[in-house]
Amino acid sequence: MKKRITKVTTKTGDGGTTGMADGTRKIKSHNIINAIGDIDELNSWIGKLISLEETKTDRFILHDIQHCLFAIGGSLSLGSEGDISEDDIDAIEIPLNAYNSELTELTNFILPGGHQSAADIHIARAVCRRCERSMVKLKKSNAVDKRSLVYINRLSDFLFVLARKVNLREGVKEISWNQKN
Repeated sequence: MKKRITKVTTKTGDGGTTGMADGTRKIKSHNIINAIGDIDELNSWIGKLISLEETKTDRFILHDIQHCLFAIGGSLSLGSEGDISEDDIDAIEIPLNAYNSELTELTNFILPGGHQSAADIHIARAVCRRCERSMVKLKKSNAVDKRSLVYINRLSDFLFVLARKVNLREGVKEISWNQKN
């Protein structure tokens, strides 16, 4: 990366712009800033998930996810190819498939929630979906690394399955959507 943070308060953003890693400045409402902000919010939610007792067996995976999210945010800020590899994608696909194999088959949509920790994971999943939408929107005008998009898509699947797995571990029954029609 070209620039590293040396101090937090620079006052250069007071006028509504922010500095990019390549030295340019962008208005804070720019699509690229929104995408980076969504990635940052997701990374913060992953940090919360790491702090939960119910995800202690998943902490290694969750820490790895945080590093990958920083790499995605950095590549967006630099306008460069991402640092996400097929191994990074496999690192969430493998546990996703393993956890999913232990869960009951879905026959209907389920309501987000259950155990408090599962509910937090569902919030992180929804934020992850927003990241994906932001990145797809950004892709219309900026280069967005294909593997980064695949990673974010797979991550939302992983978070959905992790929420279900936590509910299973904690003995909390999932509630199916009661379609009115």
